[in-house]
Amino acid sequence: MRAWKLLLLGTAAVLLGACASTDEQDDTGLPSGSRTETAFYEAAQKQLRSSQWDLAIKNLRALEDNFPFGTYAEQAQLELIYAYYRNYENDAAITAADRFIRLHPQHRNVDYAFYMKGLASFTEGTGLFERFLPTDLTKRDPGSARESFAHFSQLLSRYPESPYANDAQQRMVHLRNLLARYEIHVANYYFKRGAYVASANRGRFVVENFQQTPSVPDALAVMIQAYHLLEMPELEQNTKRVLLENYPNHPAIENGDFNYAYYEGTAGRSWLHRATLGLFKKAEPTGFDSREQYNAAYRDRDAPMPPR
Repeated sequence: MRAWKLLLLGTAAVLLGACASTDEQDDTGLPSGSRTETAFYEAAQKQLRSSQWDLAIKNLRALEDNFPFGTYAEQAQLELIYAYYRNYENDAAITAADRFIRLHPQHRNVDYAFYMKGLASFTEGTGLFERFLPTDLTKRDPGSARESFAHFSQLLSRYPESPYANDAQQRMVHLRNLLARYEIHVANYYFKRGAYVASANRGRFVVENFQQTPSVPDALAVMIQAYHLLEMPELEQNTKRVLLENYPNHPAIENGDFNYAYYEGTAGRSWLHRATLGLFKKAEPTGFDSREQYNAAYRDRDAPMPPR
């Protein structure tokens, strides 16, 4: 009987040990006996290369937790920012970047943390589907675009010679265009609600604050239309002269003059109107939107791996 008891106890111990070992391995993918700093780091590198972001995050966090002052600790913190970003965890990426900047303000690669803060804010609010399906980013809440612009601006002011400065500057131009176009969308919305003073103010805001953006022609058109509806002929004529002299090919200009019926005419250009061969004739006008004519192409690119 004693032999059977010993056999059962031994079997139970083996099974419990196997379960514990399996549980430990499932967390990071490493056997419990080989959890050295180098093993964590090499496993994370392999997982980053194979886009296994969840496992890479676990190993990078485990490395930092177990070896906070080790050889790879600072590099792991940088790569954790990147892994969070690639895993669509933008808030976590920004938090990790802020932490790195706070802990290592003089680090030779701290500019990468500033850059990734801007990049994570740049894509904040865009999930997996939004990144691959066509969406109009100019209609999103501009808060994240403003934050991203501020982060990139901070990078350029602190580290103008950074290898990420050129890319940050291009993204800032794109963000500025997005912010200007958002104002035009709001102006068109106010037109639909009959708030012509608000429309005129939005157009003027673009002209005054977003010079050199592709939205300026539409901003001038918004102002002309609004001043016309508000019966303010002097402001209307002055703004019309600016549009005609600087953007004579704007779609709202016909035969050398501004076409006040253009705004209402955009109602028939909706996809629903075209798809139903005009069945739905009461579509609201889309408003002033000459992006196809004035917008320059922008090509986004993936975030670079952190430097070593």
